[in-house]
Order: sequence, then structure tokens, then C-alpha cells
Amino acid sequence: MSYQLYRNTTLGHTLQESLDELIQYGQITPQLACKVLLQFDKSINQTLATRVKSRLTFKAGKLNTYRFCDNVWTFMLNDVEFREVQEITKIDKVKIVACDGKNVSEEGSSKK
Repeated sequence: MSYQLYRNTTLGHTLQESLDELIQYGQITPQLACKVLLQFDKSINQTLATRVKSRLTFKAGKLNTYRFCDNVWTFMLNDVEFREVQEITKIDKVKIVACDGKNVSEEGSSKK
């Protein structure tokens, strides 16, 4: 099982819209579309976990709310400053959703 967080990105939305269009024109079945989305979830989680090496730090002026549900942390932050090496970006409001990536990759490797 992979997290479905990335379906809510531009890439994920575009994939879903394309699959819906293919289903509408009868070029693929809804079952195949589901398989494609599941493979997308698995691939994007694995790729981000293994290929992205850049790091950044952040500091928030205020932690507005936080929640931990189903092994997922959600943080709502205000007045956030992100730093990557010498580049600094300031943002008024940020929502961070954090999942345990180790559980996802362990599940995938145990099925091989």
C-alpha cells in the first residue's frame, strides 16, 4: 500500500483527468484506470524516497493547528520561513502533511 497524497498534485490531477477521459471514450476500463493510479501512487512514493536528495529547513512563527490520525501528521503553520543553503522564502500560511515513508517502502520490499 502506498500513500495517495500525490494524487492531489498537478501531476496527479492531470493523470486522473486523462484516465477519466479514456474511460469516457471507452478506450480503457475503470479497472485499468484504478491499476494505473495504484502504480502512480507506488512509483511516486518510491521515487521521492530514493531519488530526492535536497534538504531544506523551515521555521514557523506560529503553529496554528496540528493533528495525528492514521499514522499521518498534519500541521497548519503561519509566518513560515524556508531555507535551502542560502535561499530564503517566506510564506504566510503552510499546510504540511507528513507520513511515515519507511512503512511504505518496507511493505513494497517485503512483497518482492
